[in-house]
Formats: sequence, structure tokens, C-alpha cells
Amino acid sequence: MQSYTIGQAARLLGVSPDTARRWADAGRVATHRDETGRRLIDGRDLAAFSIEVAQGGTGEDDPSYTSARNAFPGIVTNVKLGDVAAQVEIQAGPHRIVSLLTREAVEELGLEVGMRATARVKSTSVHIDRS
Repeated sequence: MQSYTIGQAARLLGVSPDTARRWADAGRVATHRDETGRRLIDGRDLAAFSIEVAQGGTGEDDPSYTSARNAFPGIVTNVKLGDVAAQVEIQAGPHRIVSLLTREAVEELGLEVGMRATARVKSTSVHIDRS
């Protein structure tokens, strides 16, 4: 399972590293330390926390994320696979992006809950890039 540093988690959540650190210190999201002592957040924990933050707000006054050039970097929060089609959800700051794509595309990208991905929006299509 992929893990994220506090700084990486902050970027994915659309908040400052200080805010992400305060949330971790308060126990809002679980962390563990790697062999060098850096605090890390498991991808699945960050995915669940990103949904919680989006539903309840960040508690900050500034907007939590902007979509420069229609790219929404975030974290995969749900993958539903059908026989042919698939549905992928990404939490990008306060934005929940849902894309329908082929099962084959999801498998080729190796998309799973907890990993970073970027939703790119063009007209009515959403394309998912593995980050």
C-alpha cells in the first residue's frame, strides 16, 4: 500500500502542510514513522480522511483547492469494477470527481484506493492519469 508524507497529504487535501500536521497531531488521521523518522499516512487512511474533510470542510478560511488548467490531482477513494466498465472516484481537495471508464483502463493504470491520480477534465470527458 502506498503511503504519503505530511507534505504530500497536504497537497492532495488542498491545505497547508501545517494544517495537515495539526490534524495528524490531533489524531484526526493516523500516521506512522518510516525508518528515517518521517511521519507517513497510509493511502487507505488518507482516502477515507479526504472524504471526511470534503464533507465537513477544512476549517480554513481560504478556498482549499483550485483547478488550474482543468487538472484535479487527488487521491483515489473508490473503484468499482464491472465486467466491461468501471467507476473511479477521486477526492481532489473539496472536489469529488467520478469518472466512468473501461475496466481495462483501470487495470492498465493499476488504479486502487489510496493511490494518487489526476482527473483531467475536457468538455464532458474526465480522463484519469496515474500520478
